[in-house]
Amino acid sequence: MHLLYILREVDNEPHGILLTAALLKRESNHRVSLVVATEEDPLEAVVRLQPDVVGYTVYTGTQHYYADLNRRIKSQLPGVLSIWGGPHPTFFPDVIHEEGVDAICLGEGEYAVLDLLNALQNGSPIVNIPNWWVKENGEIHRNPLRPLLNSEELDALPFADRDLLYQAHTPSRITKIRPFITGRGCPYDCSFCFNKAYSDLYGGTGRRTRRRSVDNVIREIKEVRSKHELAFITFMDDTFILNRQWLKEFARRYKAEVDLPFWCQVRANLVEDDLIAMFKEMGCVSVSFGLEAGNDRLRNVVLNRNMPRHEILDASETLRSHGIWFMTNNMLGLPSGSLETDWETLELNIACRPSYANVFLFQPYPGTQLGEWAATQGWMSGSFNDLSGSVSDDTVIRFNSAFEKRQIENLQKLFALTVEFPFLAPAVRQLIKLPKNPIFWLVYKLWKGYAMKRRMFPFHLTPREYVQAAWQYMRIRSQ
Repeated sequence: MHLLYILREVDNEPHGILLTAALLKRESNHRVSLVVATEEDPLEAVVRLQPDVVGYTVYTGTQHYYADLNRRIKSQLPGVLSIWGGPHPTFFPDVIHEEGVDAICLGEGEYAVLDLLNALQNGSPIVNIPNWWVKENGEIHRNPLRPLLNSEELDALPFADRDLLYQAHTPSRITKIRPFITGRGCPYDCSFCFNKAYSDLYGGTGRRTRRRSVDNVIREIKEVRSKHELAFITFMDDTFILNRQWLKEFARRYKAEVDLPFWCQVRANLVEDDLIAMFKEMGCVSVSFGLEAGNDRLRNVVLNRNMPRHEILDASETLRSHGIWFMTNNMLGLPSGSLETDWETLELNIACRPSYANVFLFQPYPGTQLGEWAATQGWMSGSFNDLSGSVSDDTVIRFNSAFEKRQIENLQKLFALTVEFPFLAPAVRQLIKLPKNPIFWLVYKLWKGYAMKRRMFPFHLTPREYVQAAWQYMRIRSQ
């Protein structure tokens, strides 16, 4: 069978697709292709490649794009099977009713996709395969989830088929910064995050957090470096700082066998002096952690972060004392919040003095505790289907007035620059009252690009590479 994956754009390597592709190639003779819409017209690719199956990894906010594209593909190639996976169909499975959607994959997809293509190849029924909801003759067949992959099973997966991406997307091939994922899951129950909902979805069938062995991760890094330029590593785990024993073994081997600068995500309450000293020794240049909200009620009650201000301030000081750049992650426009509570978030960031204050407009994603609460309690305008997919454009959360909503959306664009230069705060108070405009968006993108390149991911680029990276960054619509 020939499976064609289609991506609207690439803002990070799509490891779910790449792992599945690697498994399909190892375990069977199936053919896998990938097209990225920013590089090639998907309709032309479908006509050229004539796949048996087209697949999409769908995030909430992109579903309209993929639904429309899928309808057009179906008109060109009526016999093609259309499959959807990713967060949106996992937490919003009613998308199965979209015209042209034949099947959706819930949860982990590697072996689910393998089983589906094997069944198609053998002429067997596909309506009873675990993790799949299948539409056949107007009837929806809803199948249970198979257990989560454990650590040993993660080790048994082949490494992500990065060549599939690099053949389809030139910017990903030529970059010198590459992402790796050492495990899956997070033990915390933040109300805005999918991890709690994901765990509930599986109902205890498998461990919530799993990690690949140190040896497995080191071997993948070495393999990638042997094939592609690699100057900087990003560890994309939700909370890389978990499990001290694993980290100690990894630190020793990473320093001895890899010795490249890296970035990772930590959590403020887990930031301790000896651990950060170890990170620094092994090559950590920068980290990110969630500050999320400056208002204590929003942070600890609404977001369920259970994190006092002093832990955030202490973590900031510890990171700064070891010379590690750090980025805070923040959300504006939270349900039951206001412009003034968002200003508290800005003030706490100023006190932390981060290398960059990353800030998004809250999106009430389906399946998450906070997203469902916002929908049921009337905090949303419209429904989950109205989400745009952009975390820096607009918000669907209701506020006291359209004027307050506009100020919050404008503040998101000027937030990071104000944290860096607090003397701008009085002027920003007035500027955010202006109509939304492209100048604010340009300020946001340029300052973020500068901070990311010079502080968070500081590695050498030639002038040509710098221009290419900047062009790719400015093209990304979702950030």
